[in-house]
Amino acid sequence: MTTKQLVEQIHKKQSFLCIGLDVDLNKIPTHLLKEDDPIFAFNKAIIDATHHLCVAYKPNTAFYEAYGIKGWQALEKTINYLNTNHPEIYTIADAKRGDIGNTSSMYAKAFFEDLGFDSVTVAPYMGKDSVEPFLAFKDKHTILLALTSNQGAFDFQTKMLDGEELYKRVLQTSKTWNNSENLMYVVGATKAEFLADIRKIIADSFLLVPGVGAQGGNLQDVCKYGMNDSVGLLINSSRGIIYTSQDEDFAIASAKKAEELQLQMSEELKRKFS
Repeated sequence: MTTKQLVEQIHKKQSFLCIGLDVDLNKIPTHLLKEDDPIFAFNKAIIDATHHLCVAYKPNTAFYEAYGIKGWQALEKTINYLNTNHPEIYTIADAKRGDIGNTSSMYAKAFFEDLGFDSVTVAPYMGKDSVEPFLAFKDKHTILLALTSNQGAFDFQTKMLDGEELYKRVLQTSKTWNNSENLMYVVGATKAEFLADIRKIIADSFLLVPGVGAQGGNLQDVCKYGMNDSVGLLINSSRGIIYTSQDEDFAIASAKKAEELQLQMSEELKRKFS
């Protein structure tokens, strides 16, 4: 999916919501455990109930890898279901990969060619030759970890390097890489006050923003400092939506929670573009 197509979907749905499909079998409704594939059954119910309210889904691959081959098969079924039934929805493999060139090429093939994701999250620590193999894929996006929402982000990301915070150096340097137009960036909602400076460096790029909801991030602040003329935001909520209820009508409850965010996003879009 191209950036233009993503922006069109955002305006059509009046939403820039990304729903994280982080499936923990200890947290899903117990009646689903009777299913042959409870992970996929859970995901399918969430997707069927919320697809009209969001523009993206983001499975965190750790929640699938933890269950071995069955988990990986559930991930494959989930992405196939999305690509077949909702090809207009943007898909993110939250895998946080990053390794030397040949290995990165194989990671990229796994997520872009075999599974058919639109994007994958990548760690920048090993530098350009670990990221450029992902960027080589046409109409695919590499979402670089820039300033994350966790407390440990302050261990390294905000430390000064030659008078400049490290995360800013990552942003500046990444712009020089081949096919950098295919980059997006992860910036945590709990770091909303940093967004003004971030937009000075990457004014036109899309930001994937986790941390709204369960982690306490504020949607209005993120929009105030982070929204650009192309919207430029994907706001992710995982636990705050998918684990709203443990009852058999859990998907309906999740849809209601997703709609609350979508309505707020609609207001922000009207404020910006009306």
